[in-house]
Amino acid sequence: MGGPEIERLVALLARLPGLGPRSARRAVLHLLKNKDTLLSPLATALEQTTDAVKACPDCGNLDTAQPCTVCTDPRRDRSVICVVEEVGDLWALERAGVFGGIYHVLGGTLSALDGVGPEDLRIADLVARAGQGVDEIILATNATVDGQTTAHYVTDRLEGSGVRMSRLALGVPVGGELDFLDEGTLGAALKARRDI
Repeated sequence: MGGPEIERLVALLARLPGLGPRSARRAVLHLLKNKDTLLSPLATALEQTTDAVKACPDCGNLDTAQPCTVCTDPRRDRSVICVVEEVGDLWALERAGVFGGIYHVLGGTLSALDGVGPEDLRIADLVARAGQGVDEIILATNATVDGQTTAHYVTDRLEGSGVRMSRLALGVPVGGELDFLDEGTLGAALKARRDI
């Protein structure tokens, strides 16, 4: 179908989330048809990004600035840390524009099945940061078994630190219909109910 260079590009793109071999092949074909307007600029951008983007030493965000632009923003409330699993979660919260504190990216979740233990995540860094004028830590891990396990472990590690611990609410999403929700979501929504 194509030379080894094309097949290598297809194989690399197919490793991206949401792209399988067929989608990757279509993307490569589109890139090759538009070499001057897409492929060359993309190759240049990828090369520049590889050299310029680093993990923030404070929160773990990916940025060209060190510390990152979130950590150095003077408008941020440094007394509140939102703990997320991955950088994508941080970016999602930033897109929503609903949080004005600072973040801490763990780099994943605890998972005995995958061999990920506390030493593989940035939990020790979080414990150290908690002792630096932090009033509240919001655990924004996913509502999965591994996310819940990680949240419990972090809570245990910070017990006695004097820092208020909170968790994102779980339950019915905005615009959600009860008939389409699973039992776990409905159960979490009932337990997290509040007065009106």
